[in-house]
Amino acid sequence: MAGTVKQVLETDRLTLRWLTADDSAFILELLNDPGWLQFIGDKGVHTLEDARGYLLKGPIDMYGRLGFGLYLTELKESGVPIGICGLIKRDGLEDVDVGFAFLPQFRTKGYAYESASAVMVYGKDVLKLERIVAVTSPENHNAARLLEKLGLRFRQMVTLGTGGAEMKLFG
Repeated sequence: MAGTVKQVLETDRLTLRWLTADDSAFILELLNDPGWLQFIGDKGVHTLEDARGYLLKGPIDMYGRLGFGLYLTELKESGVPIGICGLIKRDGLEDVDVGFAFLPQFRTKGYAYESASAVMVYGKDVLKLERIVAVTSPENHNAARLLEKLGLRFRQMVTLGTGGAEMKLFG
């Protein structure tokens, strides 16, 4: 399955598709971006092999188990990967949540809103999810504003996993 490229969504400017092991170099760059490290955390992905393992054990495994996950988000015209956006089923959350992260040069251009809006519609209309929530670190004010723009509202603070950091839950 590592080589299967499945397009999931298309928006005016973006294409969202399943991640594959071939996306390791992009994932290595994204997961080591200072914004990712500050707001999401260090996932221990420091080599191409680490990135491949992250993809296989994370998004690619989730596609096989649930039929959805995080999607590579590319510029439609050029195919340049700019970030990830998709739906995640986390162990500590009852509901599926929407997640997104973009390389710095592609932030503040509306791509996160464009992709997350499409993912929310897809989750409700195609996957028939009754509720989609989101979590963000308390300091990530840009993500919180975007979640509110998507129609989600702050509900409560939650802790995911044992010893996990406290996160803001939006629903």
